[in-house]
Amino acid sequence: MKVTITRENFQKGLSAVAATIPTRTTLPVLSNILVETVEGGVRVRGTDLDISVSVETPAEVESQGAITVPAKKVADIARELPDAPVEFRSEGGRVSLVCGKAKFKLHSLPSDEYPSFPEVPFSEGWRLKGGELQKMSARTSFAVSSEETRPVLNGVLWQLRDAEMRMVATNGHRLAKMAVKLETAAAGDEDLIVPPKALQQVEKLFASDAELEIARSESHLGFRTEKVEVYTRLIEGPYPNYEQVLPKDNDKECKADREQLAAALRRVAIVASDQTHRVRLAFAPERLSLGVQTPDLGEAEDELPVEYVGSPLEIGFNANYLLEVLRYIGTEEVKITLAAPERPATFEPAAGDEDYVCLVMPLRLME
Repeated sequence: MKVTITRENFQKGLSAVAATIPTRTTLPVLSNILVETVEGGVRVRGTDLDISVSVETPAEVESQGAITVPAKKVADIARELPDAPVEFRSEGGRVSLVCGKAKFKLHSLPSDEYPSFPEVPFSEGWRLKGGELQKMSARTSFAVSSEETRPVLNGVLWQLRDAEMRMVATNGHRLAKMAVKLETAAAGDEDLIVPPKALQQVEKLFASDAELEIARSESHLGFRTEKVEVYTRLIEGPYPNYEQVLPKDNDKECKADREQLAAALRRVAIVASDQTHRVRLAFAPERLSLGVQTPDLGEAEDELPVEYVGSPLEIGFNANYLLEVLRYIGTEEVKITLAAPERPATFEPAAGDEDYVCLVMPLRLME
């Protein structure tokens, strides 16, 4: 195998697969990436057996072949190379890289030892614009759980229903749900639980205007365009019935300027407890008061004008959860609905037809 590739394309291919390389593994070949020639360039592949990425990048191919190379070392080398063409050649168990006067030889492993990628029937799948998927993923995956006691909550629920798709994520204390209409209906109803790391790869590697082919097998989900492929193992198990926790009888409603509310939260949260991040919100006609009392630190108060309908209410929240939610509300105003100090509140865009809602469970206020 012998190819010549620009330093930019070389780095682009390496960075695309870098996130899939495990930091520790009992299978040495997984610390490598697979580089193989294709028509008009090379294909770079990486996998940790849960998430697999393949990217094609242009190169001049003098002789065909495939080889695996140590991912971290090659990435470190590529980062320090001069801005000149890179000659990449395999030579019986080793690979050489030449760029200007710089020369490197690294030990490699045979390409036939590299794990094969999952087989996913794309002919039975569906299509979706990259931008739609990226928007839904970014605005829900932040809410997944990081605890390993309930693995299904470590993933994002992706539901396909006729001409609509929804994404939902929760850690039991907060929930984010978004739905969009599909231009072309998916092939049947699907309930998929997708690791957020895989969705992050999809956000990173596919252009927003790219049309993705998406399909699933029994245990994997695949995304692809002409040059890029991403595969992920699905999380198994039944997802909780999130519809049961979305309140339908919140009778109090507040509309607030999103930026003003976020700024006030950031200010008072400076003296909030590092453990609970508790902030008190007092809703009343035409104003929202924010307060923090931390016994061993101090107090903070702030206030902003709002539109509020309902009886006065005081309720406690984790300020960090509220700030995360507000970051993903896409309108100038946010609509908040509430019922009681011990009941969950919802946050959603105050205008427009976007089907997006976040739920946050309250914290008990200190007397």
